[in-house]
Amino acid sequence: MTQSVPDFSELLKGTQRSAVHLELRDTYAAQDSGGFAEYLRTGYAEQNPDAAFWSRWGGLVREAVGRGVSMRRARIVSEPVTDYIRYEHALTVANVALGEHVRWLPRRQASDIALPGNDFWLFDDSAVLFNHFAGDGAWAEPRLTYTEDPAVATLCATAFETVWNRSIPHEEYRPA
Repeated sequence: MTQSVPDFSELLKGTQRSAVHLELRDTYAAQDSGGFAEYLRTGYAEQNPDAAFWSRWGGLVREAVGRGVSMRRARIVSEPVTDYIRYEHALTVANVALGEHVRWLPRRQASDIALPGNDFWLFDDSAVLFNHFAGDGAWAEPRLTYTEDPAVATLCATAFETVWNRSIPHEEYRPA
């Protein structure tokens, strides 16, 4: 059953063991951000985890990882990849430096995986926060839904682990 949506930072602060994130889209609304526009113009993506660009996210990740939470992110991507995925791949250097483990799975290798219909965060294998996007990558309403339904958590955990086990570590993945 869907419940009211807790604040993401509070969910992460309450996590004891693991936070995993599965990303399924080839573009997000962030494509309109200054960072992406600069990347398209110059090829530059902010990879310094201590830069202001990363301050909010970096603080959350460092705090969680510092108390022993394993943070893993898997991305299923179409190949050839979009410019946005190239940008995201370049940025991921900072995610890894902050303590996240990140892997990439070409979409053609995910055809036989039962996947939820939306990107999600799964906290301690029991709480799921779904992210909802429109076709153009902008946030859709409602932006988020939250559930602690054991069947939904199991679906998400199984999907994530299957993707994770097939995917390529960030350091080895080369966007095609």
